[in-house]
Amino acid sequence: MKTKTILITGAAGYVGAMLCNQFSRRQDVGRIIALDKEDMPELLQGQKKITWLKANTADADWLAPAARLKPDLVIHTAWQIRELYGEKKKQWRWNVDGSKRVFDFVFSTPSVEKLIYFSTVASYGADPTNRLDYRFTERDPLRPSDYLYAEEKRQVELLLQARYREAPATGHRPAIFVLRPAAITGPRGRFMRVRFGLQAVLSGQLKATLTHRLISLLVSFVPVTKKWCRQFIHEDDVNDIVTTLAFNYSGADYEVFNICPPGPIVTGEQMATAVGKKSVMVSPWLIWLVFFVMWHLSRGRVPTSRGGWKSYAYPIAVDGSKLSQQTGYRYRYRAKEAFTKKTGRYAKYIKKP
Repeated sequence: MKTKTILITGAAGYVGAMLCNQFSRRQDVGRIIALDKEDMPELLQGQKKITWLKANTADADWLAPAARLKPDLVIHTAWQIRELYGEKKKQWRWNVDGSKRVFDFVFSTPSVEKLIYFSTVASYGADPTNRLDYRFTERDPLRPSDYLYAEEKRQVELLLQARYREAPATGHRPAIFVLRPAAITGPRGRFMRVRFGLQAVLSGQLKATLTHRLISLLVSFVPVTKKWCRQFIHEDDVNDIVTTLAFNYSGADYEVFNICPPGPIVTGEQMATAVGKKSVMVSPWLIWLVFFVMWHLSRGRVPTSRGGWKSYAYPIAVDGSKLSQQTGYRYRYRAKEAFTKKTGRYAKYIKKP
């Protein structure tokens, strides 16, 4: 059996580590080149197929070792999601320049047949004109944003499109798949990696520091705006979608997919109910004020950076049906199930009360 060699960037992160963990169990995967600026996480310890490269994608020291191992597939998940307080240039280098270096590697390494790049639905832009009943499709343009995470992702998609157009059609031109996921969650995200995220805050899991305890106290109820909603995708669906594109689908040269299950959105009131709290209707300006104060008061330790408040005030709802239509993939979990159920591949790690 011919086996694949896969390069996964951001291998210590939520999605990257999960993909390393799941793919290392496949017989048709011979080696995983796991690249991250952090150390190997406990989840991946002892897995013999994994070759760990500790490096930042923005640096050049990983290029030669990775090229020597001749990867067939590159999955780019590496990203500094939470804005670094007062260090936008560093963050831009890590995210945008780092992505450019990954793309240059993909197009200059003959062994690479496919690239799967993780973008975000946030780049459609949270805006007061957005409607709860409108679903953004891949045909809708990405809009400039003052939310740095969304804007950097938008800029990187533009870089990738340009790099693909520049590649000669008769030369080395790997297939490109851009994934724009809804909010990723599941047992591993909610219980194994308790970080400063939406669900951790609302459910009161943040108790590690005084700041965390203060925030948990402030959200003893859930403030919601008239248009606030979320769509969630289960971590198992994310893994299985990447598996489909990596191993079972080759029907396109450059394709963009929203990845989000069909069905209703999850409203602010429903999120409050799911974590056992009451909701209180507030104005978007109050969300802006709280974000502004907490961002500067905590010097970025509370991830409430400029523009991020809009995602808690205005909807971005997407249509993820194109993926199913073109690849035949069927989502296993609806949005609310992904947010609430304790089922999936990592459910066994949930500690019993």
